[in-house]
Amino acid sequence: MNTEKSINILAIETSCDDTAASVVTLIDGVPTILSSVVSSQIELHRQYGGVVPALAAREHVKNLVPVIDEAMKKAGVSQADIDAIAVTEGPGLIPALLAGVSGAKALALVWQKPLIGIHHIEGHIYANFVRESKVESQKSKDLFPLLALVVSGGHTELVLMNDHFEYEILGRTKDDAAGEAFDKVAKMLGLPYPGGPEVAARAALVTSPARNATTVNNASCSDADWHSVAGGRKSQVESQKSEIESDVSKFKIQNSKFVSRFPRPMIDSGDYDFSFSGLKTAVLYEIRKTAEPDQDEPFVNAICHAFQEAVVDVLVTKTKRAIEEYMPTTLVIAGGVSANISLRESLTTMIQEFPYTTFTVPAFRYSLDNAAMIGSAAILRYARLTTDEREALKQNAIDLEPDANFPLR
Repeated sequence: MNTEKSINILAIETSCDDTAASVVTLIDGVPTILSSVVSSQIELHRQYGGVVPALAAREHVKNLVPVIDEAMKKAGVSQADIDAIAVTEGPGLIPALLAGVSGAKALALVWQKPLIGIHHIEGHIYANFVRESKVESQKSKDLFPLLALVVSGGHTELVLMNDHFEYEILGRTKDDAAGEAFDKVAKMLGLPYPGGPEVAARAALVTSPARNATTVNNASCSDADWHSVAGGRKSQVESQKSEIESDVSKFKIQNSKFVSRFPRPMIDSGDYDFSFSGLKTAVLYEIRKTAEPDQDEPFVNAICHAFQEAVVDVLVTKTKRAIEEYMPTTLVIAGGVSANISLRESLTTMIQEFPYTTFTVPAFRYSLDNAAMIGSAAILRYARLTTDEREALKQNAIDLEPDANFPLR
């Protein structure tokens, strides 16, 4: 194994609708972010109510070079300073993945650099391993065994790691992923794209209208995270505050009714698998049996809260059982839904029952798709390679192909 104190990786991420680039270095064995740039396509896809793969690919082609240039400039590095290039190999939308992989291959061939393909979910897990500047201190400790709760638009899994890059999938979703269920519920309720943040924002209003409306507003002013409110939602939430505060009793009555009716799928299944299609269907039936005049703002917000509580209950309960069985040193959450405030708070409360386990969460800006997480995983993989293995990655760069069903391995 090589033992360099500093390695620089240029990382690229284009698995869906964000074009991202990052420069990550290795300081004392810790991935350290020198720059992270993300170009979002939310406004483009909002008019279609979801991501259109062909349009996403077109935007990646247009944005990739400017995003890479900005990441290099912010990091203060040149081509000569880059030791290797990393790119999301999969899973994801094939047209989008092709744009990133093709760009990464071209750079690797022109610059004569090794090219590393990284699994998208591996990147999300390794977002928990980064620090953001060379001057930050980080105590070294044994992180393993490590339990990762992966919650995104396409994945819901519990993954056990006994060392770096050793994955045992304890359980996964049998149908819809949690993030997908959030988006589909939002669509049923007629909420704007992206649906996940909208559901979370409305659910927060029900829990404690005055406090959470302020929290959501503050969050949306900084990071465009999963839990934040996209587009003009901030002003909409603010305009609803007085109405909501005067109607707290109505929220409580409706929410109590919905919580008792919405199921917690597979919560007592005895394994670590998940299913959210039945919960999604329960929401649909609740909407259909409610007269249209009664489907007002309090109704929609209460549905969002009850739905989110059901999802969080299942995720936390399964995670707790895995901790009891495997006694991990570290618990991490990964994927876009890891930015959900309710999930973070519930896991923080639960983990207090287990003093031997440390709960780690990524910064909100690294919960959503970004290239820094890809660079984090890539640089730790690269540091473990021999000189011959690195040379092989350089010579075989042209052979890397995207894979929509790329397995975690």
